[in-house]
Amino acid sequence: MKQEKTTYVIIGGTSGIGEAVAKHFDNGNNIVHVASRKAGLDISDERAVHRYFESIGPFDHLVITAGSFAPAGKVTDVAIDDAKKAFDTKFWGTINVAKHAARYMTPNGSITLTTGMLSRKVVANTYTKTAINAALEAVTKVLAKELSPIRVNAVSPGLTMTTAYNNMDETAREAMYENAKQNLPAGKVGEASDIAMAYIMAISNQYMTGSIIDVDGGALVN
Repeated sequence: MKQEKTTYVIIGGTSGIGEAVAKHFDNGNNIVHVASRKAGLDISDERAVHRYFESIGPFDHLVITAGSFAPAGKVTDVAIDDAKKAFDTKFWGTINVAKHAARYMTPNGSITLTTGMLSRKVVANTYTKTAINAALEAVTKVLAKELSPIRVNAVSPGLTMTTAYNNMDETAREAMYENAKQNLPAGKVGEASDIAMAYIMAISNQYMTGSIIDVDGGALVN
């Protein structure tokens, strides 16, 4: 008997961590849908998100790695409009995706969100990122209750070498990586493939829901 294929939707899957997750599952035995702003889906547009999932129909697993540029700086210096735009993309965008995706998901499916170590790592001048990620971690646990038996978890990555830092000055970027390598307990900087393993675990482990998975090289214990 031919086994029915498992269907995955990776939002933010055209680069970085999302791309690494998509490549893992795109092995010929599954159906993998990949979407991102680059591919034409703006997750801050609820109507667009609704149309996207309507076009896909029933599926099994959802991964959201789409992020946003969050302004750095003190609360006295950051423009509130800039902070709101970052929330509109990563926080409200994630909510848009979860809201409309859940209506099409199989009962034994899973949703894996993406937060970040700044949700619990106290670093000056990062209040916008801290607030977005902390809010998503709180919501993860609420969604795990609301959407049961669909499982909902979140992965919280630390510093990861991806194209997100391509706009930095190369010397500054390499110095940042080297500093992290020297100071993190893991003794290395994360790569997309390292973080992808956490999403794979969240999807595969049917006894895991409402969990925040830290993959940060030990940054939170530093």
